[in-house]
Amino acid sequence: MKYLFASAVALAVAGPACAQNLTLKPVAEGRLRYEHVDQDGLTKEADALTIRARAGVQATSGALSATVVGQGTLAVIDRYYDGLNGTATRPIVADPQNVALYIAQLQYKSKALALTAGRQKIALDDERFIGNVAFRDNAQTFDAVRMELTPAKGLKLDVAYAWEARSIWGIDGTGARQQAVSGNNILANLSYATPIGTLTGFTYLVDQDEAAVQGFRLSSQTYGARLAGSRALSKVAKVSYQLSYARQSDYHANPNDYAAHYWLADATLDVKGWKLNAGYEVLGASNGLPLTSFQTPLGTNFKFQGWADKFLTTPANGVRDLYFGGGYGWKQLGPLSGVALQATWHRFDSDRLDQHYGNEINLLASAKVKKTALSIRYAHYDAKALATDTEKLWLQLDWAY
Repeated sequence: MKYLFASAVALAVAGPACAQNLTLKPVAEGRLRYEHVDQDGLTKEADALTIRARAGVQATSGALSATVVGQGTLAVIDRYYDGLNGTATRPIVADPQNVALYIAQLQYKSKALALTAGRQKIALDDERFIGNVAFRDNAQTFDAVRMELTPAKGLKLDVAYAWEARSIWGIDGTGARQQAVSGNNILANLSYATPIGTLTGFTYLVDQDEAAVQGFRLSSQTYGARLAGSRALSKVAKVSYQLSYARQSDYHANPNDYAAHYWLADATLDVKGWKLNAGYEVLGASNGLPLTSFQTPLGTNFKFQGWADKFLTTPANGVRDLYFGGGYGWKQLGPLSGVALQATWHRFDSDRLDQHYGNEINLLASAKVKKTALSIRYAHYDAKALATDTEKLWLQLDWAY
């Protein structure tokens, strides 16, 4: 909090000089979501109806801005285990009730440089390693200082030092699910736009400096590279692709001695509104001990390896995810815009010992009505060698000012 106080003091000092050109922009967001979970092995099903609201203001004067946003989450129907409260006889829905300071940042931004200090969102590349976890009501933010430098066209250096990760567990967070996890995290990302796509090299030094959080076993150093681009095949068709590799090993106070590898190959064909997607992602294993496989504790993990959330923590034997998907979209359909239908199938296997964990199907229908986004989402996990059969259904409404 001392860093947030320093940011506020800096704004107060700069304010009088900039007051004549000060502009204020309100921030307002709302979410209503119903989530139902039926999981084998638990005696009861879960039903969660939550309301999440955010409100705040952004003050801007020239290149300087300050943003403060608060948020609150209320459980209208709370027949679920939120990871902290309730009974574990019901499936977990990781949206506990909460009141929090979501964003409190001071930023300087010019064409070539952006400097941000305070509580902020940090989402890098596809958010596999560093993300905002925006699907959960209490999204992840960072108490950090960040520099984004663009010294030449197509070249960008993005470096952040984060001393605290504010988790999705909110004010009641405790034990392994703390409200915030402190540590000296270094998040460095250097990218360059090439003719075949954006090439990125990254270094993520994750310091989970809380003994209650897996006994420091989520602290890691990750080094890797990523290529992401697209190419037109004709006037009506294009292909998008991603290739990524990383190596991870123990870091700081982590008592484990391990090294694990990450691979991703993904391609999407887009033809007149139709999309076909295929990919293969590997979070590798090391020696088969818990938390010696490739871990992503600061990533937006819900986006990857199925929405049933069976792989938020990578199993000791790693995971290989082979997936195929497709969908169709309409720019406008009556009063609805951005209408999309999507389906994806996953096959999950271990990286060592040749285990078939299970299969999963994900379905999504989404659309927008002016400033309101609507979605229906479904996940079915068919367990083989890991976890239990699980069905999840979401009905969601998001509004933003």
